[in-house]
Amino acid sequence: MFGPGRGTIPTMLYLDHAASSPLRPEAWAAMEPFRLDVYGNPSGSHAISRRAKNALEDCRDLVASLINADPKEIVFTGGGSEADNLAIKGRAFAEGRRGAIITSPTEHDAVLMSAEHCSSFGSVVTYAKVTADGLVDPAEVASHVAADTAVVSIMMGNNETGVRLPVEEVVAGVKAAHPAAIVHTDAVQGYVSERVDVDALGVDLLSLAAHKFGGPKGVGLLYVRSGTPLAPLVHGGGQELGRRSGTHNVMAVVGMAAAMAALEEERDAFRTRVMGERDAFESTLNELMPDLVVTGAGAPRMVQTSHVRIPRVRNEMLLVRLDRAGLAASAASACQSGAATVSHVLEAMGMSPALARECLRFSFGWSTAEGEGARAARLVAGEAGALR
Repeated sequence: MFGPGRGTIPTMLYLDHAASSPLRPEAWAAMEPFRLDVYGNPSGSHAISRRAKNALEDCRDLVASLINADPKEIVFTGGGSEADNLAIKGRAFAEGRRGAIITSPTEHDAVLMSAEHCSSFGSVVTYAKVTADGLVDPAEVASHVAADTAVVSIMMGNNETGVRLPVEEVVAGVKAAHPAAIVHTDAVQGYVSERVDVDALGVDLLSLAAHKFGGPKGVGLLYVRSGTPLAPLVHGGGQELGRRSGTHNVMAVVGMAAAMAALEEERDAFRTRVMGERDAFESTLNELMPDLVVTGAGAPRMVQTSHVRIPRVRNEMLLVRLDRAGLAASAASACQSGAATVSHVLEAMGMSPALARECLRFSFGWSTAEGEGARAARLVAGEAGALR
């Protein structure tokens, strides 16, 4: 009755891992038994439920160890957006108050719209400035912290440009200004690029989404440092220590844990391989199109993302040609791809609408094969040249 969407999918160069990465075989292998054999509700008390509960808690132990957290600090969610919502709203509405929020204008919409929602209930939202490369000044962020600050949210890596933000310095500055302040980071893209240690980062809240690193869609987690008050968004059965009610999707959690373990097992090789393909893509494309502009070139960057501007070529027209030629890429965050508005990230960085419409994002991942970066660059140059 149900099956894949209409049409056939040709063999394509897939450079849109920042939107969603293919499911890792390790994740599917771990998930497969849960299709039919492990079907109990983990909140139940009988043997069938205990099988599901044991699997769930094994996954909690595993993912906690991979980010240097305590298992009780892991809250399983329905994805990265829910984790961001829980972090922002959960803090703003904690302890019966409407606390202030500090963030930046280049955050993911899940953070920005959560902050906007809280402002309608009385929370004061302050936006730190960003440079032309998309960086925040940790000192400026810290200058906004006050006694009523509920949460400071600065992402680890930008989902559109690939710029790696100075989260560690932000945390240090914020904690120096107000030791009790709570800091959240959206590490949905940052975790793909580098190993995450919550103590090394110093954050109190951290969001992850499984489908960005080869896990299934619709599952993620929020790390909540012990002792951090958090108001739940979903009320009901009191799962996740009362922080996120609802019956667990055990199969998805198992897939996420397996994907995280697979990534960590090959972490160093993954970084080397993916960065090599990204660099080959940019160097080859720059040779063929000398006027190419790499966004955030003067800033630290994540290894998997190349955000570029090709002067005199409209991105939507180029994307159509690339799709027909067998290359998948994007013009913005996948959450904005259907929108007619110019990227809020590029706008905040001071880019004009005309220049922003010349930008494309190419993102690499675990399934990227050797040589695909240079091959993609040649294809992009050919199709872009045809539009000039």
